[in-house]
Amino acid sequence: MVADFRRRFWIALVLSVPIVLLAPLIQGALGVKGKWDFPGDALVQFGFATVVFFYGGWPFLKGLADELKKKAPGMMTLIGVAIIVAYTYSSAVVFGLPGKVFFWELATLIDIMLLGHWIEMRSVMGASGALEELVKLIPSKAHRLKSDGETEEVPVSGLEKDDRVAVKPGEKVPVDGEIVNGRTSIDESMITGESKHVEKGEGDTVIGGSINGESAITVAVQKTGDDTYLSQVVEMVRQAQESGSKAQGTADRAAFWLTIVALTAGAVTLAAWLIAGREFVFSLERMVTVMVITCPHALGLAVPLVVAVSTAIAAKKGLLIRDRTAFEAARNLDVIVFDKTGTLTEGRFGVSAVVSLGDRSEDDILRLAAGLESRSEHSIAAGIVEAAKKKELHVAGPENFKAIPGKGAEGTVEDLAVKVVSPGYLKDNGIDVQNQRVNELAEKGNTVVYLLVDDRPEGALAMEDIVRQSSKDAVHRLKEMGLQVMMLTGDSRAVAESVAGELGLDDYFADVLPDQKSTRIKEIRKKGLRVAMVGDGINDAPALAEADVGIAIGAGTDVAMETADIVLVRSDPRDVIHVIELSGATHSKTVQNLWWAAGYNIIAIPLAAGILYPFFRFLLPPSAGAVVMSLSTVIVAVNARLLKE
Repeated sequence: MVADFRRRFWIALVLSVPIVLLAPLIQGALGVKGKWDFPGDALVQFGFATVVFFYGGWPFLKGLADELKKKAPGMMTLIGVAIIVAYTYSSAVVFGLPGKVFFWELATLIDIMLLGHWIEMRSVMGASGALEELVKLIPSKAHRLKSDGETEEVPVSGLEKDDRVAVKPGEKVPVDGEIVNGRTSIDESMITGESKHVEKGEGDTVIGGSINGESAITVAVQKTGDDTYLSQVVEMVRQAQESGSKAQGTADRAAFWLTIVALTAGAVTLAAWLIAGREFVFSLERMVTVMVITCPHALGLAVPLVVAVSTAIAAKKGLLIRDRTAFEAARNLDVIVFDKTGTLTEGRFGVSAVVSLGDRSEDDILRLAAGLESRSEHSIAAGIVEAAKKKELHVAGPENFKAIPGKGAEGTVEDLAVKVVSPGYLKDNGIDVQNQRVNELAEKGNTVVYLLVDDRPEGALAMEDIVRQSSKDAVHRLKEMGLQVMMLTGDSRAVAESVAGELGLDDYFADVLPDQKSTRIKEIRKKGLRVAMVGDGINDAPALAEADVGIAIGAGTDVAMETADIVLVRSDPRDVIHVIELSGATHSKTVQNLWWAAGYNIIAIPLAAGILYPFFRFLLPPSAGAVVMSLSTVIVAVNARLLKE
């Protein structure tokens, strides 16, 4: 549709050039009145105007029919009536009816309306791509185990319940199932929002679309097709998108009333002059003049121009507006709900504390752990290595490095037998560690790993998802603006409580899965509060679609951005503040433009109808009405350019 409006606009614009140049008013303005006249020039205007009317005006004629069919006249009705009246009357004048033609007014009206709709449609991007991005998460192929132990590559759609599939390290799990052989760590952050890698072994369930860690596993298929967890998330996103009805735009409401005014004023004008005893042709010309003056040149551009300017301002600030209706609603928000991982936090592990369990110093513990983990690609390992770099510790690489599936890693560092392992490894091997400081860190939601040297616990490293400094600033500013700030997360209550306390949030919801996130948003909205959801992952997609305003952090997943109404390109939570402020400024400018666009009608329509004729013998000429109409369009364009946050 965007391409169609663009094509119609350019073709209609080219065809309008000869129409405008042959118009007496334009020739007079150029000082060539009468010099460009030639036999049949009226027929030439008629020919070009006919093409512009039927080709360029087709979307509005069709829109007129659709709105009347729905008994909901709006902008399309107003435009359609205006161009029909102008074309029909002007054509009749060309073929003998006394009067003046309105072909140039007709052509410019269609051109401006096509331009306005083109600008408007480009500024409003659909969210249909969200479902496609979700589907991309599901692998298309799977390694199914045959009865002889060999594997065969088959389409995921061909899997059946109880089939067994092999999942290699680094591969996506093809479907929901249960591990029947092997032990590994699973990255479910893209699905559940859980920032930690989850250790899983025989008997544990895995979700299709999650990523296998360091060891191969065998999974028994439990759910396929529409029954899988990810497919259900897809369905929730689809339903939320379809259930969100778009509020009728302010411009459409203005167009509705202007349509009523135009039709009423035109009919009253015709009837009044006929009753006053004037001839039909004179009365008809007055009616047409009223209708043409009421043509919504400026009204058609009032909103699109503001949208275009606000979109440009937003882009400079790193805001991508995908849904204008939701963006306009941002000025009236009551609650901002943030996802935790990757939104309020950086989505990566950092070392929050190092605890010595023996005689070694904290730097020695960190150095040895980083030396071993420098060969690992695990997110915890990356956090340990990064912490050592920040402290500028000399880190020696490991020898004989080997992963301990689902439990950690081991190797030789500085001629010492070193292991970095999870609490599960200690439990499985009967290693008892009692330390009050470590217990306190674990209770606050930190992930704790242990450094073993020659199988003796030498230290513990507490890992946590790092809270963005910008998140603290954002929460403080939003609360100053009178908004409530909350958090949704798939992490544990201990982790959520720690982050909420550090940021000073009004409330938080922990251990929340995607379907539950959507439910939480619904619950808040049922209280009569207008809610914005800010997130970055697939786990946030249903909630983003359910909220009054869905805002995606730009560094997040494609599906979150496709589902959201607004994308924060710079991944800065403080940009939520800019969204709200720009939304308010845009609304104010839109209201101003609508008054400028429709306000001149208050004076022009009565003058065109001839209200001053009985007193001063004054009739507003159609050409003067067209000038006033054009001036209103210029004012609207200039006012839109003055928009500032």
